[in-house]
Amino acid sequence: MAKVALIEDDPDLFELVEHNLRQQGYEVVGQRTAEGALRFLKGARPDLIILDVLLPEGDGIEICRQVRADPQLERIPVVFLTALGSEMDRVIGLEIGGNDYIVKPFSVRELVARIKIHLRARPDSPDVLRAGPIELDSAQFTVTLDGAPISLTATEFRLLEHLMRHPGQVFRRERLLDAVWGDRRDVLERTVDAYIVRLRNKLEKDPSNPRWIRSLRGVGYTLDAGGA
Repeated sequence: MAKVALIEDDPDLFELVEHNLRQQGYEVVGQRTAEGALRFLKGARPDLIILDVLLPEGDGIEICRQVRADPQLERIPVVFLTALGSEMDRVIGLEIGGNDYIVKPFSVRELVARIKIHLRARPDSPDVLRAGPIELDSAQFTVTLDGAPISLTATEFRLLEHLMRHPGQVFRRERLLDAVWGDRRDVLERTVDAYIVRLRNKLEKDPSNPRWIRSLRGVGYTLDAGGA
């Protein structure tokens, strides 16, 4: 049974969505405010999140940003359900990491149909990731290069894992800070550059001309799983 987390402050709407999802066989957990939302989600570990934008004690956009920056939650689909329906609102919601954006008033049948699509499309989260000669085992906390073990610090490991789980995606430095260092505001963007250099020195045959961990000047970093 898939578990859906519902964060919605309107009690009537909360009850409507909860009832219909339970009728479809989903387990529903939820809360009515943004306060403590990340802690709630980390404890609930849902398969999908339905998120209002305008909430007491905060907003859904910030919650989504925190979800995408948390290694335990980052791959969970987020469906925004909100009265904010302008083009800019939609763009912001999707760019911050939302998988879908549904505007109130809405069709419950459409909401359920979209939830089913997102749950069917959930990507597997394998323990073992590969990119060319690089193999990372998140369960064993090991990295090998051409079969030989490579020693990484915990932070280097988290950074490499994040890049390997999203091959080909270009990450700005601030996104990598959120994903790897979390809420530590003492860490600067240039710290990302320093850790990328450290990873290249350990994983690339020619760190000055990297084949796997590449940079896009003025934008950020990406992992080229093909290494072309």
